[in-house]
Amino acid sequence: MNPINRLQTKLASRFNDLEPDKEGNKNTKFADLIIDEKSLYQTLKQHDLVPSLGWGSEERQRQMIDYFLLKETHPYLYYRYPILVCPWCGDEECGFISVFIEREDELIIWRDFKLEPDNKPIDIGPFYFKWEDYGKEINKTYRTAGIQ
Repeated sequence: MNPINRLQTKLASRFNDLEPDKEGNKNTKFADLIIDEKSLYQTLKQHDLVPSLGWGSEERQRQMIDYFLLKETHPYLYYRYPILVCPWCGDEECGFISVFIEREDELIIWRDFKLEPDNKPIDIGPFYFKWEDYGKEINKTYRTAGIQ
C-alpha cells in the first residue's frame, strides 16, 4: 500500500518583498501546491516556472481545474497536464513541467513528472491523494490570485 499524501493549496508569489530578482521581473501570484507541508513551487524553483492553477483568465483557470479533476484531457498531452508553466504568460510553448494524472477508485495519482518540451524526467513523486480531499483543494484554486 502506498502512503497517502496530503495536498493543500495557498496563495503564493514568485518573489518575496525583499528579493533582488523582483526588480524588473513579473511577480506572478498563483495557487501553490503544498504536498505534505512542502511547496511544489519551492521544490522545483530552479526551473523558473510557477504552478498553473489559481491565476490567468477565468477561462484558463477553469480549464486547468477541469484538467486536474480529469474532466477533460489535454489536447496533445492526453493524460499529462502542465503543472508548472511560464510565469510571464502561462503558455506551454515557453516550456513547462508536466505530470501524468490518473484516478484509481478513490485515489488520484501524480507521477512521471517531466520537464517539457525536452521530455526530461524529474525525480519527484509519485504522490497519492484521496479523491474527495483532492477535489476540494483543486476547486479552491479558482481565483486564488484573482482574474488577470
